[in-house]
Amino acid sequence: MRSIAFAAFLLAATPALANDTTAQLGTGGLVFVTNETIEMASEHLFVSPEEIKVVYEFNNTLDTPQHILIAFPMPDIEGGPESMAAIPGLYDAETGEPANDPDNLFGFRTTFNGAPVEAELHQYAFHNNIDYSALLAGYGLPLNPLLDATAKAVNALSPKQQDRLRHHGLVYGMEYDAGSGWQTDLIPLWSLRSTYSWEATFPPGKSEVVHTYRPSVGGTVGVTFMHNEDGDTYGQERLSEYRRKYCIEDDFLAAVAKTANDQDGWTSYDYIESWISYIWSTGNNWSGPIGKFTLTIDKGKPDSLVSFCGENVRKIGPTTFEMTQTDWYPPWDRELEILILEKVDWYDE
Repeated sequence: MRSIAFAAFLLAATPALANDTTAQLGTGGLVFVTNETIEMASEHLFVSPEEIKVVYEFNNTLDTPQHILIAFPMPDIEGGPESMAAIPGLYDAETGEPANDPDNLFGFRTTFNGAPVEAELHQYAFHNNIDYSALLAGYGLPLNPLLDATAKAVNALSPKQQDRLRHHGLVYGMEYDAGSGWQTDLIPLWSLRSTYSWEATFPPGKSEVVHTYRPSVGGTVGVTFMHNEDGDTYGQERLSEYRRKYCIEDDFLAAVAKTANDQDGWTSYDYIESWISYIWSTGNNWSGPIGKFTLTIDKGKPDSLVSFCGENVRKIGPTTFEMTQTDWYPPWDRELEILILEKVDWYDE
């Protein structure tokens, strides 16, 4: 696979790498539970920091309608004292208050032939690959480990119930002194697995399925993959990882290097990193390849940098890049990983 990277030069300043990195969660596409007679005639995947939109055109090759169960797996949400996953709907962006719809944190929406679909949400709590959903539900606990309501409910349980959760490794005791003596708060450790499913009747011929949702965008303050000294083992390893994962090339690195700021022995650059993942390998359940596949990446701002792995990519707008393929299978050995470097001016003043 030939790599491709596109760059736009930036002229501002960022601080050196800080300890405030968030992780992104990979989301994937539609999955047919089992089917060998419905083809995916086309797929248009649009990815930006604000939205993921996928338009599928399916072709029922039979002369009769087919009633199909479709599933959309969401990324696992993992608990723990150091969990920093970038979950878009966990808190209200304006007020900072907990989400009004904790079950639909990604704002997932689907239409089938233009009509909205009421998808059913299936949620399970796992730890060490064991399903503890019934136990947690029996205690009246929300299954999402990162909700404030979950932490409050766990710490309000009886000592006997808390001991049982400890026995299964489902909670972690965080000890601290807030000024009035030592106390312990229990932190949920389980993972939430969520899948949307719905049933649809595909008539003979073409049908359209569209779904949209907010992506999980991870990132860090600073640039983590540039190394400036021969002994910088971490930087060298990070750069190797980024070359493999995002297919960054020398012109991309040169654009970053031109904005180096050296202060007090630290080197910083004029960018902050954002990462977006899309899992496309789980959707290979239709008949044959995708007839026409179109990938559109929007980097958000004209002066940002973007890098991802692809073939025959061309720039189609100030912020957008497009890859098209025919008779295409999603790569089995790599998901879609996107690196965006955004301009900042924190140190211009």
